[in-house]
Amino acid sequence: MIQPIDKITSETALENAVNRFREMGIILPTFEQQRHPELIPDKIRTRLKDIGLWEINPLNLFRITWKNEPVEKGSLFGGVNFIELSPELTGVKARIILLIGKWFPTGAHKVGAAYGCLAPRIITGGFDPSWQKAVWPSTGNYCRGGAFDSKLMGTESVAILPEEMSNERFAWLRDEIGSEVIATPGCESNVKEIYDKCWEIRRTRTDCIIFNQFDEFGNAAWHYNITGQAIEEVFNTVKSDRSRLAAYVSATGSAGTIAAGDYLRTIEPGIKVVASEALQCPTLLMNGFGGHRIEGIGDKHVPWIHNVRNTDLVTAIDDEYCMRLLRLFNEKKGSDHLTHMGIDPGEVHNLPLLGISSIGNLLSAIKTARYYEMTSDDVIVTVATDSAEMYSSRIRELRVQRGLYDSLQAVRDFEQCLMGTRCDNMKELNYTDRKAIHHLKYYTWVEQQGKEVEELNQLWYDRDIWNTMFRQTARWDELIEEFNERTGLLHTL
Repeated sequence: MIQPIDKITSETALENAVNRFREMGIILPTFEQQRHPELIPDKIRTRLKDIGLWEINPLNLFRITWKNEPVEKGSLFGGVNFIELSPELTGVKARIILLIGKWFPTGAHKVGAAYGCLAPRIITGGFDPSWQKAVWPSTGNYCRGGAFDSKLMGTESVAILPEEMSNERFAWLRDEIGSEVIATPGCESNVKEIYDKCWEIRRTRTDCIIFNQFDEFGNAAWHYNITGQAIEEVFNTVKSDRSRLAAYVSATGSAGTIAAGDYLRTIEPGIKVVASEALQCPTLLMNGFGGHRIEGIGDKHVPWIHNVRNTDLVTAIDDEYCMRLLRLFNEKKGSDHLTHMGIDPGEVHNLPLLGISSIGNLLSAIKTARYYEMTSDDVIVTVATDSAEMYSSRIRELRVQRGLYDSLQAVRDFEQCLMGTRCDNMKELNYTDRKAIHHLKYYTWVEQQGKEVEELNQLWYDRDIWNTMFRQTARWDELIEEFNERTGLLHTL
């Protein structure tokens, strides 16, 4: 049956990790420090002022937080990074807020999800960094985050991702991190090909431990505790006396980020938790399949760690609209038109903070506001996982394919892709809809990936299992503190 990671499984591996970390000067942050970086020791904070956000330095593990100051170097911490978009841009009255992932190390929040997977194994002896390699199968930023975390934690990494991902991802993994990179056939929706490569590694290599974000509860636990509480903090910052935390929107992807909705349900039981996916691969919407261009939200299956009992609405977004808005938000003619339409220049300046999947989340938030006829009292929160900086090659490709971006195209894109957003390709889930989506897990996880039917049923019928798996961070913090005490590094700062 499904069990939490709460016990030491190998004292030998644990001792090897302690020795490796002591030799390399690696201190692990607690999850509480990632929520509240003001708890980080002053001597570490002082040293961070001279370390760049993306620099390969173990102290950057302490920058795995939503609260980094938004600069590349010399930064410490502040409030949660977020932006609020105006009704003039979204076309709806509801307040739409996006948490900003650009200001994490690697430029995406997945570095946190990866930490939630690797750190618990190290502190329990489930991974030996002295000889084992961490394998990070991903359709996007997770393998980047995992490779970065591995480097900072003194171990080698293997990144697995589809060959059609953006060039920036491959170049950074190989050139900056020195990770072993394996490109599998297809695009973001070709998840099975990634799983097949993982099985090949299991059969042929004894030095690899696979951290599959789609079934690693550490991924979801990180977002439940860190992202969920960051959203709560933002809402408390922006709310008025009449405000209501009305909806949380997240691309399904590996189902890590959407786990923040489980936390938000504990503070606002009436919140709508919305799962966003690509229209070209509408797995949750209609058991569909296909390829798409919304990088990082792999589909064609339901992740093991997705608590579908807690999902209220499914939206499917046309990837063509995402690509058109990517140009509108990042081409000069697009910015000029948005300013001409009365949108504040500061808001226009912030739009490149949204990468392709972030734009998909924005469109899902707009659809949600229209569907539920939300007002200015309603606050919808979603996540800008990464920024357009990750997709400069995609913008160049669009210029080659479609020509220079002009004012007429900007008018078309603004009117059709934003103002013209409709309540189509949506499904509000009832009990049987949720159970049907849950049953889809059988074909991936039991038939293909070796899970037990009893475990699948446990995820549906055991009402306590999700809280147990999502709330492991308190125990992990105890083990992290014990681990750091064994290295002795905090005493020598």
